[in-house]
Amino acid sequence: MRLRARAAAALFGGVLCCAAACRGGTFAIVGAQPGAWPGILGSVGHIAGPAAEAEIFVALPGTPDAADWHAKVRGGATLIVEGSSPLAASFGFRAGAEAVPVIHVVDTHNEQLPVIWSKAVNIPRYEVPAGARLFARDRWTGAPLVAGMKAGAGAVLWVAVSPGPSGYERFPYLMQALGDLGVTPQFRSSRLWAFFDYSYRTRADVEYLAERWRRAGISALHVASWHFYDRDAARDEYLTRLIEAAHRHGVLVYAWVELPHVSEKFWNDHPEWRERTAVLQDAQLDWRKLMNLQNPECAAAVRQGLKAMAERFDWDGVNLAELYFESLEGAGNPARFTPMNDDVRAGFRRQSGWDPLEIWHGRSDAASLRAFLDYRAEAARRMQEEWLQTVESFRAFRPDLDVVLTHVDDRFDAGMKDAIGADAARVLPLLGSHSFSFLIEDPATVWNLGPQRYPEIAKRYAPLTGHGEKLAIDINIVERYQDVYPTKQQTGTELFELVHLASEAFPRVALYFENSILKPDLELLAAASAVVTKFTAGKGRTTVESPAGVELRWNGAGALVDGKPWPAQAAGIVRLPAGTHQVESAPKREGIVLADLNATLRSAAAAGRGMVFEYASESRAIARFDRRPARLEVDGAAMAVSCGEAGECAVLLPRGEHSVAAN
Repeated sequence: MRLRARAAAALFGGVLCCAAACRGGTFAIVGAQPGAWPGILGSVGHIAGPAAEAEIFVALPGTPDAADWHAKVRGGATLIVEGSSPLAASFGFRAGAEAVPVIHVVDTHNEQLPVIWSKAVNIPRYEVPAGARLFARDRWTGAPLVAGMKAGAGAVLWVAVSPGPSGYERFPYLMQALGDLGVTPQFRSSRLWAFFDYSYRTRADVEYLAERWRRAGISALHVASWHFYDRDAARDEYLTRLIEAAHRHGVLVYAWVELPHVSEKFWNDHPEWRERTAVLQDAQLDWRKLMNLQNPECAAAVRQGLKAMAERFDWDGVNLAELYFESLEGAGNPARFTPMNDDVRAGFRRQSGWDPLEIWHGRSDAASLRAFLDYRAEAARRMQEEWLQTVESFRAFRPDLDVVLTHVDDRFDAGMKDAIGADAARVLPLLGSHSFSFLIEDPATVWNLGPQRYPEIAKRYAPLTGHGEKLAIDINIVERYQDVYPTKQQTGTELFELVHLASEAFPRVALYFENSILKPDLELLAAASAVVTKFTAGKGRTTVESPAGVELRWNGAGALVDGKPWPAQAAGIVRLPAGTHQVESAPKREGIVLADLNATLRSAAAAGRGMVFEYASESRAIARFDRRPARLEVDGAAMAVSCGEAGECAVLLPRGEHSVAAN
């Protein structure tokens, strides 16, 4: 108790801050055991800081009351109180004598979502103050579990019990509740990728979707291209409109290619080229219908079809995804094991002198199986390099095309190599001779390890390549087959921790898939992906340090960055390059403004009513200006601008590192 009292006294040594500056940013924990709160608050970019400078405070159970707390909240601070304490009671949250066994929670942010705890917890039935907003309650008794209220310029959020050791075991939507109370994260980033499947969005308004994606921090959409491999007037028109809308809102569009699956029509038209399993059945496995890419005629036809699709649509990149074999059960399930087509069997027979089918017919020794599994892994590597070369050849007519190779993790789950032929150690050396990004998909077998698996995956890949800047990670946001609590699908704090830790460990994070992201999570995704290592605010100056660049929420009319007028500012956001920068208020600039940039911003400077900036991008970049530039130059050469005369103007810029001048 003495420790808490001394901590509380220390907190009141600082100067009360104004509401505009104190609703989010830095936080401090009152008490010696912070529990999961640093991870919860950090998942959307709030940063631990000195108590005297914090805007958010977490008071743990038993925290004593002090009059200064009420003054601090009225002055603009946000106070989170956990459980029962004299401090909680002073704000009207009082524990009653009755205890309620809680296991099923209803949260107002998604009342239809089952929130089930792993075990029941007896919690006092609390009295909450009149006017408080109830965010979560017990499903059966209605007992309050999470509530909050505004008080003066600040706010109080109360939770009945600890959120759990990881921060998301009981209350998934604590950050959304803070948002409802006016607590907004200070940072956001717009560099997430997301997968898109047309079959889930056939009737959706593409303009609405594109605007929503960019607001959620998505920079590139990876579109399931097998729906568009074959010409179809209605589908082609849909995809054309989708790409145009995405570009207008600053979102790039990649062709997500799932070879050896090509398309439904290709499968039906070419039964002679179908892949075979080890029981010599056509390899129709789950939704994928696999073709024999080891057959030269089949491969040539697919190359021709992919080239035609690349020419038909205005793609920014191509993602070669999961380009290896089946199945997750490996040789133990011959009905799903591939490749067993005639070409692979003949090639292995020439090398070894025996047919790999014998593995399931009398040749079951470990050495024989090992020989074929190694042959299979090398065949997968050759296939990956061949198709990388194919897609790179498309740069002859699309010079700005980016290339991605999505590859399941086989470092954490070492069994993937033998199960599906995936061997990252064989593929990563290709980064030295080919221009592509390596997108690591974490397998379902390690989802139970939680968000901390992403820093660990990064550590395991670092020794395999000198091109760490080319590594990316894929997060699967789906209903999990395991027994998981409190939600079957990642949402709220769990999702934010996944995205945040992945963003700290990798330069690029992809989400599978955009349609599975639940509505309550969309507004905070961009904050979760922001990486900031230092933040201080006071005396009219804000200092931000970020290794990858960040967007700082800004209430001022204009801004000075490092003492100079800053042109990369719009809609309450100041866009900062990587490094440490100081931001100060300034009068509004009348010149042209860089409202958004889908690329890495290297530098920016105002030039009278014009501006200059430098950027780097693996694909085309999209710059969105607040108006149509009267003149635009890239590396000193004039560039035509085709957007309308009024409103924002989105301009597609070339791949690489370039300098842009606009006025």
